[in-house]
Amino acid sequence: MSLLVVMTIVLCIAQKPLAQQSPEERYTVTSEDSTGGEQAHGWSLGHVRTSRAVQGGGLFIDTLKDNMTTVVEDAGKYYTWQRFGPEDQRTRELWVDMSDLGHGQVRVHGILSNAYQQATKFALSFDFPFYGHFLRQITIATGGFIFTGELTHRMLTSTQYIAPLMANFDPSHSKESTVQYLDNGEVFVVQWDRVRLSGQESVGAFTFQAALYKTGTITFSYKDIPVPPKEMGPAKHPVKAGLSDAFVVVSSSQSSVVQKQRVYEYHRIDIDAANISSLSAVQFTPLPTCLQHDNCERCVSSNQTSGCSWCNVLQRCSDGMDRHRQEWLDFSCLEESIGTTCDEYNGDNTSVTAENQDVTWTTPQNGCKRVDAKQESTTSSSDGWANAGVLAGVASALVLLLALMLVALYIHCHPTAAYFIQRHRSYWPSWKFQKQQPGYTEVEGDGQERSSIVQDGP
Repeated sequence: MSLLVVMTIVLCIAQKPLAQQSPEERYTVTSEDSTGGEQAHGWSLGHVRTSRAVQGGGLFIDTLKDNMTTVVEDAGKYYTWQRFGPEDQRTRELWVDMSDLGHGQVRVHGILSNAYQQATKFALSFDFPFYGHFLRQITIATGGFIFTGELTHRMLTSTQYIAPLMANFDPSHSKESTVQYLDNGEVFVVQWDRVRLSGQESVGAFTFQAALYKTGTITFSYKDIPVPPKEMGPAKHPVKAGLSDAFVVVSSSQSSVVQKQRVYEYHRIDIDAANISSLSAVQFTPLPTCLQHDNCERCVSSNQTSGCSWCNVLQRCSDGMDRHRQEWLDFSCLEESIGTTCDEYNGDNTSVTAENQDVTWTTPQNGCKRVDAKQESTTSSSDGWANAGVLAGVASALVLLLALMLVALYIHCHPTAAYFIQRHRSYWPSWKFQKQQPGYTEVEGDGQERSSIVQDGP
């Protein structure tokens, strides 16, 4: 019998237990195909048919361990942000006019514009840095937010989101409600246009947008906010705005075949609801992270970041709190970095390649190439053999030339030998290419054959 491994996911976040959440909070996820259409993932109430999706019924709440991180709310470690009001010129500058063709082709998404509690995956045309990680795929939801996680589940509102205004919006209520987007290679913009709250349609239509720039900058722009967010009923859907990210850690028990995936939210930025109003905007500017450092010296000595450690096995700089947390634990990177200096890492690299006593660098046209002493010695040896071969060839030619001279001298002194060679020349076998058969064929010369060479076979 094959061993059945059941995988569940545990969200470790500061919110109400998932068992108490209404089913209306669960989103259906589809995927945008290469032709611009929508392709359903086949969500059902009990299971999904996608490899990276997790069952909606397998979500449980768990508490953070004492030695684990807790949720950090806007500690200024990953982003700095600034709000602009109706009187600020910056507010009008940040708003992306979707009717301006100069920004790129704007598309109205058919499914999202006519659905409720729906989300669709989109591929970005550029690498978007989010908390130091480069994303090429995001998930847009009808509820006024963007999900950024790789592990797809139905509780998208929990964490790993970019939310200009997360609420219980229902674009399917009105034909004038749409979800629009554009991607011009420099910025990806999503606009929730004239969407209304489910069950509160009479309060008016909301129009706002989120812009993801190639530089990592994120902007929220609000055009029409008829009621303050604090007056939106959160009974069936969370109401919040800001950023959030999390990492996934896999755990299993030796006495059980159940393997759990716990999602830990390690950072969150919450925007005060009082700061969200019509004709306002928020801009998030990314700060340097440990992940950007590509060597040990920069990792531990940079004054732009703090708390970074170098994992020599992974060749990665991190503080252990990012989406690569699982690898950080699997390779014991924290223990490796304690009491170890970059010089010791360099010494370890030298001891591993002890034969390479000298290291030199050459610079070809397409970049740098490392050449060690062993490679140089091998190259020198090859050059020596090549030189010896040339000398041997020259010597052979001289010997052959000397032999021909001796034969010519012998024939000159013995005329009968020349007559014998001329008499029997037509009976000597010769080799030539045959056109009909591959390879060489031995034939008898009859004086009429020509020693021509033709291409034979494929």
